[in-house]
Amino acid sequence: MAVLPDPAASRAVLIGTSRYAHLEQIPAVANNLSALAEALCAPLSWGLAPEHCAVIEDPATAVEVLEAVRTAAEEATDTLLVYFAGHGLVEPRRGELFLGLSGSIQHRSYTGLPYGTLRDVVLDGRAGRQVMLLDCCFSGRVLGFMGAAGAEAVIDQVEIEGTYLLASVPDTSFALAPPGEPHTAFTGELLRLLRGGVPGGPELLDLDTVYAQVYGALRAKGRPLPQKRDRNTAGGLALARNALWAPPGFGPPPPPYDHEPTPPPAFTGTFTGTGTGTGTPPYEPGPRSSDRAPGPAATSPPGAPPMPTWSPMALPLPAPVPSPGGASPGRRRAVAYGLAGALVVALVAAGIPLAMSWMKDSAKDNSGQHPSESKSSGKPKPGPTSGYDAATKDAVVNASTKPGGTLKFISRNEADSWDPQRTYSGGVWNFSRYYARQLVTYAPKPGEGGNELVPDLAEKKAEVTDGGKTYTYTLRKGITWEDGSPITPEDIKYGIERIWAQDEIPGGPTFLQEALDPGLTYKGPYKDTSKDKLGLKAIETPDERTIVFKLPKANGDFEHMLATPSASPVKKEKDTKDKYQKNPFSSGPYEFGPYQPGQSLKLVRNSKWNRSSDPIRTALPDQITVAFNEDDQANAQALFSGKYDLDLDSWGLTDQALAMAKSSSRLSDQLDNPHTAGLLFAALPRSVKPMDNVHCRKAVLYAADRENVRTASGGPLAGDIAPHMLPPAIPGSDSSYDPYGTLKNKGKPNTAKAEAELKACGKPDGFTTTIPVRNSGSDMNVAESLQSSLRKVGIRVEIDRIDFAQYHETVGSPSTVKKKGYGIVIYRWLPDFPSGQGFLQPLADGRLIRSTGNTNIAELDDPAIDHLFDTAIAEQDPEKAGSDYAQINRRISDSAAFLPILFQKSVIWRGSRLTNVYTGGPWQGRYDYVSLGVSE
Repeated sequence: MAVLPDPAASRAVLIGTSRYAHLEQIPAVANNLSALAEALCAPLSWGLAPEHCAVIEDPATAVEVLEAVRTAAEEATDTLLVYFAGHGLVEPRRGELFLGLSGSIQHRSYTGLPYGTLRDVVLDGRAGRQVMLLDCCFSGRVLGFMGAAGAEAVIDQVEIEGTYLLASVPDTSFALAPPGEPHTAFTGELLRLLRGGVPGGPELLDLDTVYAQVYGALRAKGRPLPQKRDRNTAGGLALARNALWAPPGFGPPPPPYDHEPTPPPAFTGTFTGTGTGTGTPPYEPGPRSSDRAPGPAATSPPGAPPMPTWSPMALPLPAPVPSPGGASPGRRRAVAYGLAGALVVALVAAGIPLAMSWMKDSAKDNSGQHPSESKSSGKPKPGPTSGYDAATKDAVVNASTKPGGTLKFISRNEADSWDPQRTYSGGVWNFSRYYARQLVTYAPKPGEGGNELVPDLAEKKAEVTDGGKTYTYTLRKGITWEDGSPITPEDIKYGIERIWAQDEIPGGPTFLQEALDPGLTYKGPYKDTSKDKLGLKAIETPDERTIVFKLPKANGDFEHMLATPSASPVKKEKDTKDKYQKNPFSSGPYEFGPYQPGQSLKLVRNSKWNRSSDPIRTALPDQITVAFNEDDQANAQALFSGKYDLDLDSWGLTDQALAMAKSSSRLSDQLDNPHTAGLLFAALPRSVKPMDNVHCRKAVLYAADRENVRTASGGPLAGDIAPHMLPPAIPGSDSSYDPYGTLKNKGKPNTAKAEAELKACGKPDGFTTTIPVRNSGSDMNVAESLQSSLRKVGIRVEIDRIDFAQYHETVGSPSTVKKKGYGIVIYRWLPDFPSGQGFLQPLADGRLIRSTGNTNIAELDDPAIDHLFDTAIAEQDPEKAGSDYAQINRRISDSAAFLPILFQKSVIWRGSRLTNVYTGGPWQGRYDYVSLGVSE
């Protein structure tokens, strides 16, 4: 049972050194002290009297600290808490731990405070319980003199009988002080816990909970992990009251709570770590191929990866690693807790390289073998009913044909638009198929089968003639609007024509406009002078069931364009222009019911929809609801409690919520980690010297530590290391193509080749360049990692922070890129449709370089590549087109214009009521919404 110490009979001493005469400064430590004192003294937390919480900032001598601790130790009769933050020093010969004071000098341990002496003073006091919190780290140079034996010796100094030890593994003395953040990494998470509480957690935040939550939050961000050792018992002592605790029966049902963290599963690939601030995201997909606003952040690390050589930064949207299927009891180290008379709990978020056997044990599956990533067989298999990552295995999870119930979405943000011609949100593209149909769409199949185009409003796919320039469709019989009137070819034409009216209804992609009318001769239906407002000559409607598209140039991906919401029909009489988004007229199985923008939306059954006319949509739920709430934490709790089934845009779990999910075997069973078809890469603009030299660019590619960059971006849950520019879902991608030995070296740099390329480009001593970075999100972590690895071969990188909202405008201006000297530009990219044209052409076609809104950031201008694009786009055979895109990919690799980093993945939540759940196809790591049902 948790026990909150009597504040009147307890004392706390908070010690911190932020300013050093001879060591690296740690400004965040000063913030730690004031914030932690406030948290411990808060009436609704522990409630210590301010005079019972001594704060010692930047002590100059050991005596100053020890006298204050001795006084507190003699006064406390219940609990004594001692906290230290600052540099940790290790005497290299004897392995003794010293705490850094303001005058401490590296390698001169006598200038610090001996931990053993501090421990003795604490234990000599009258308190029945003692708690020691150490948030410190060791210099990487010091670690170079230490072997494993030395590390174990330091750990043993901290341990005494009745202890509970947590230790992490940074490489450098700066690893726990993320630049730009107010607190050190460990204390920052501790403060968030004390202030914000744990939804669904216990009334008191005992040490069991502190360990689980801090561990989970740090792992979700890929930061140094507090590793535990316990010789006796400690977990029942509480540090504070839970700010989010509610008595049973009050408020919504709390999410299931599991205080014991799940040891990370092992992967056969290379471990790295860090995550998707909230969310990650994990996990930050960038713009789609028409330069839309960036998506949410990338997902987070799966396990206890090797620590990066960079200083971890703030990560948006982290996605922690769940234990697949729940951890086996034999592979989870049991933790027994209680209270001992002399209790010292050391939370050492510091740099002691550990080699703990229990960590090795936890990195195996139930059979004792290291699990490998599953590979799709290409055929759907009988699906499970639950399990971690089950919905990504080419199978349907919880298959069912049972109709009824309400499918409940939650969303932080309102849709960019519910108007199918105006939306450019991947989540809304998926959702809009409930009320908007197209001539063709994507097959309702899991895995790669979901990329197959199949007829929807049309009886069959197009009859393609005239060398690929004419597409003819015959409409199905029985297709109707929500008023029962038939859907006509004119309705489809009119809906597509609305794309031309960007002045009155802006938004959404324009690739259909570019394919049908590249000269923009048509002015849109609202300025159309023809009587029927159907004056676009590129689309013909010769009879009541036929529609013909006439392209000026052949385009083998035209049907992919027609499968997007922008090709949805709109009934001219129901078009309300900019107000249409409030109540789109339905051609699908559901129609708009009550809608309160920013609050809620309900879709109800369209009674005029003919099931026999729609081979795609199961339409199992009776109704579908969406609730909008900007409170991420409340949304996460509602998802965990089962109040809602899934997040509309699939990025809705905060770092704290994801940490909770991964720490519970039951909750982790409802997480999936699909590929998104996105790519994290860096462009190397050729207008910026010395990136105009191919050998200088190749030096960057060889010197980049992509394993460590993956850690910075989110670890294995954030994606697979990318050896080239074509993600696996795009035809033409070749998993064996490894032009720079990236996979062969498991993502590690090839320093020798990098140095040789520097000599070849006339820069044997390296050069200086600049990386622009958004001032929020996980890209700063990527930049820090690249900066660290490139420095090793003499490439010196400066980092220029740019406001998040201005980033794409800034790097999309070649003149600005050149003026600022941006030689390495971090970018994230998602395709509008799964083809080489949809993914690669905006990035690498020299004819698409623009003065503003440029997406060919590398300014790659190769006529041979441009010609190959023309050939591939005109090709009707997807396999032949894929061969052309493979050639383009090889030529791009030869140019070294891009540094591919990650084929991205996301982490998404699957409610327990959902049926027919699978990922795949063009939905960018989301579930295929139209197949979902619910079980009551």
